[in-house]
Amino acid sequence: MSLVVSPDLITERLVLRSWTADEAAAILDDRRAAAWPADFPAEGDRVIAGLFDEHPDWLGPFGHRLIVERASGLVVGSIGLFWPPLDGDLELGYGVVASRRGRGYATEAAVALTAHAFTAPGVRVVHADVELANPPSVRVLEKAGFQRVGTQDGVARFRATSVRR
Repeated sequence: MSLVVSPDLITERLVLRSWTADEAAAILDDRRAAAWPADFPAEGDRVIAGLFDEHPDWLGPFGHRLIVERASGLVVGSIGLFWPPLDGDLELGYGVVASRRGRGYATEAAVALTAHAFTAPGVRVVHADVELANPPSVRVLEKAGFQRVGTQDGVARFRATSVRR
């Protein structure tokens, strides 16, 4: 697995940084890292770590990142853009570990990565699909400035065409 280290995105309380090869391998091998709380990685993190070889662009400057809590230095989730864009449209995915939910971290990370996505040439839309059975995730997108554009089979589609200020 070849990882491209991208500049960190820094927010008020978080650092969004590139995955390392060691972190992805540790997740796939069920090894623990000192900078992980007990509830990291989540299942979604395992899935993403397993797809890096198949999707190397996800490790580029507009791909997937770990969410690091600045105060503790712990990895508390992950967020990513499913690169490359299709006709100017990118998908956003994210997850924060249960022990850190309810603090606004997912919204803070979504705002930062969405703003970063719009710096990429040709990106016009960032979208995310969320199950309606997950109201906290719906609120994350609403707070991050995404607009609901449709619902089908219990899944809401949200999109952003600009950055929330």
